[in-house]
Amino acid sequence: MWCGALLVVMWLRVCAGGILRGNHTNNWAILVDTSKFWFNYRHVANTLSIYRSIKKLGIPDSHIILMLADDAPCNPRNPRPGTVYHNANERINIYGDDVEVDYRGYEVTAENFIRILTGRVKAGTPQSKQMMIDENSNVLVYMTGHGGVGFLKFQDTHEISDQELADVFQQMYHKRRYNNLLFIIETCKAGSMLRYLYSPNVIGLAASRHDEDSYSHHSDSTIGVHVIDRFSHYLLEFVEKMDVYSEKTLQDLFGCCSFHQCHSHTVSRTDLFDRDPKQTLVTEFFGSVRKAKVMPELDVDTLPAEQSSEGMEDGLTGMPEGNDFGPAKTAPEPPVNMLQMSDAPQSVCGGVVVLMILVAIVVVLLVDTQKEEQTCL
Repeated sequence: MWCGALLVVMWLRVCAGGILRGNHTNNWAILVDTSKFWFNYRHVANTLSIYRSIKKLGIPDSHIILMLADDAPCNPRNPRPGTVYHNANERINIYGDDVEVDYRGYEVTAENFIRILTGRVKAGTPQSKQMMIDENSNVLVYMTGHGGVGFLKFQDTHEISDQELADVFQQMYHKRRYNNLLFIIETCKAGSMLRYLYSPNVIGLAASRHDEDSYSHHSDSTIGVHVIDRFSHYLLEFVEKMDVYSEKTLQDLFGCCSFHQCHSHTVSRTDLFDRDPKQTLVTEFFGSVRKAKVMPELDVDTLPAEQSSEGMEDGLTGMPEGNDFGPAKTAPEPPVNMLQMSDAPQSVCGGVVVLMILVAIVVVLLVDTQKEEQTCL
């Protein structure tokens, strides 16, 4: 019954000429704080701030992997147990009651990070701790912590290198585990982690150049530590002004933190991306709502008889050619997406809708008949 109704809705959208912006069908994010110890409180706040923002823009917890190396909310030095604030004013507890931490403390390792992205998790790993991504997924990867030229530290015990990270993304590409991937990293020498990226449709954004440090923004005297880093502060400020209908683009995102604000030069890489960052919405990675464009309805009565007849046969006459959402991407053996078949014949649409309704009615009647027979028995 529900399957029939879903197909009816899908075909109604086809008949209306709906076109999705971008060609992804789902959004995922993995947010990683790699630093332990109380004095790295700001890295926890960085990560939770992005977590809160993408949830507000529509990405559900089921599509977010949250990795926090330090349990700051329950640290004995925290004068307000169960809270994390990213502002000295302490207006918003970004830890809150609805935070779902998937990997905590010593679970936050480079090995687990790589396993999650590549889909090679250990047997018995709950689905809630996996990324069920495919070739139709737009993936946001956000990392914050301490690093140097060509590496990012995990837990102060081990690290992931720039080449290892590049190879992880390449494995994802070969296994068709993303459509487009946005990688954001805040650490000292962050730009060095973008050097060896080579996989198609990966965009990189780093808080500093390979020869620069990344700086904290401000401290909270009541807890004695800095509460957020500069880049994450201005990134959060940028994202918090958005809603699901925002027209902000990746190009706007790249300029969210000037040198005057960050005290470092942000670095972006777009050479692997086959679309124009000026025409790619930030919400394609930070949100989970995609827009639809309704095409004008074809008025068959106003067409000449010969053209009208021909149009009814092939379903293409009088339909606008192309769209304004940029060039279509070619992927190996892409799945058929009925939501993007804007050139489907309207006569076929009507027939399919009627057929689906009839099928749904028959299913309901059969179920009722079976219930009556069981009652009689």
